[in-house]
Amino acid sequence: MPEKRPEGMTLDWQEVERRYYMQIVKRVPVTLVRGKGARVWDDEGREYLDFTAGWAVNSLGHCHPVVSAALAEQAGTLIHTSNQFYTVPQVQLAQLLVENSCLDRVFLCNSGTEANEGAIKLARKYGRVHRHGAYEVITTFNSFHGRTLAMVAATGQHKFQEPYVPVPGGFVNVKYDDIKAIEEVTTERTCAVMVEAIQGEGGVNVPSEEYLRQVRLWCDRHGLLLILDEVQTGIGRLGALFGYQLYGIEPDVVTLAKGLGSGVPIGALMAKESACVFEAGDHGSTFGGNPLACAAAHAALKYIVDNDVCGNALRTGTYLMRRLAELKARHDAIVELRGRGLLVAVQFDSDIAAGVLDACLERGLLVNSVKPNAVRLMPPLVIGEAEVDEAVGILDDALAGLGVGRDTARS
Repeated sequence: MPEKRPEGMTLDWQEVERRYYMQIVKRVPVTLVRGKGARVWDDEGREYLDFTAGWAVNSLGHCHPVVSAALAEQAGTLIHTSNQFYTVPQVQLAQLLVENSCLDRVFLCNSGTEANEGAIKLARKYGRVHRHGAYEVITTFNSFHGRTLAMVAATGQHKFQEPYVPVPGGFVNVKYDDIKAIEEVTTERTCAVMVEAIQGEGGVNVPSEEYLRQVRLWCDRHGLLLILDEVQTGIGRLGALFGYQLYGIEPDVVTLAKGLGSGVPIGALMAKESACVFEAGDHGSTFGGNPLACAAAHAALKYIVDNDVCGNALRTGTYLMRRLAELKARHDAIVELRGRGLLVAVQFDSDIAAGVLDACLERGLLVNSVKPNAVRLMPPLVIGEAEVDEAVGILDDALAGLGVGRDTARS
């Protein structure tokens, strides 16, 4: 048991974690205890501007009143029943998702990984029913689809696969934003193509404007399912409710999670009627679609739709990129800016992302080191220009303090 401290003294929670928690997470040395809007506070009372938002999860910021109220009301009404029975929040959320998308059916689960697992199962059954037993799914290098063994195999990053070889078969990884690479590996065994609207964990890699349209046409020509992994890009992150809307296509299958619950764990597998080959017993989840999570997600999604939160993400994201472009002009260490809406990467000319993260942390800004040479910014979708100015000012000061590149304003 953790040793008791004298009354009035706080536990060293980081030491307790090191003693009891599996050491599989490289944490920032801050213990967060409270959040409101785009701000969080640690156990020593220090305030931070949060531009990580729980890894693009807290779409409405921390403890938004509509989400907190929905949780409190549902927690006092009905928390869990299993999918053996109908529940109102689940059906309400499914209806809201379908009526605001191009998809026809929903299955609710607990995470993005589960949503992607369900999508692959759906694709394999689709291949069995409609493509003479086809089972292979084409995915892309630098993608990220989750942490289960199958999703590690789907993820086109060797560092995630290498510790667990042999990984399950049935996936072919090809270059992202390259339609010819997909064309070259499509065979009679192929049942689907799964891509991200923008590669988030891969470094915020934005495809060319025509890429997803080309993939859509290729899938149509060969009778393949197009699965769009919108776990990170969905629910307003890019400035539209769904990323596919920005590229003028309609996928057959979409997976969602992260921002859907605005902090509450939930995932969704959505499909067009023509792709929905599941029958009773083909798939399931004990906790998936539970009333508590669904009530929170329904409240968050309804607020996002009713209050043009996507429009705010688009406008504020445009302002963020403009301010970052000014920063790039000041600091030679910044070599590229990538992103859409409020999913942005700042890439440097060397592997200084960890140092930038630490320097921002010291100054009260939370960012994410998505690559050794890039930091990712993914703040709540409800932030305004004042928070952007504050964040860019801190990043400016952090870079100057590190003494990397040339600060043209100070040289």
